[in-house]
Amino acid sequence: MSPRVAKTPRIEEVSAGGLVLDRSSTPWKAALIARVDRRGRLIWSLPKGHVEAGETNEQAAIREVEEETGIQSSVLMLLGTIDFWFMAEEKRIHKTVHHFILDAQGGELSDEDREVDEVAWIPIGEVEGKLAYPDERKLMARVPELLAGLADA
Repeated sequence: MSPRVAKTPRIEEVSAGGLVLDRSSTPWKAALIARVDRRGRLIWSLPKGHVEAGETNEQAAIREVEEETGIQSSVLMLLGTIDFWFMAEEKRIHKTVHHFILDAQGGELSDEDREVDEVAWIPIGEVEGKLAYPDERKLMARVPELLAGLADA
């Protein structure tokens, strides 16, 4: 009889965040966050984080954007959802991230969050090229069509 091979534990994680826009500027700008990776490179991404118990995805996105950027916002619409797998601490993690387009309502850009090394307002046309993760860049390809109706709002 062969010994039974232990399966790697599988964990489901859900996060939310998104593209927070300053529509008062011309051109519009988006708040991005950056972290220094293990190689010392600055990796730019959309702000996001774990959905807490009792929160909706939208509430988590608003909270995480404020925690990571200092910007208070409201959800305008869903941008899209990304899911991926990775290994951490000998566990297989399936992560789902709900991204929203958010409208900046107040606050000041800040990198006070311990998980963030830099924050910046980036002109909307430069965001896709600045993002480190291919899945987030793919989401950005949807933005012009989604925002077409907001240009006059």
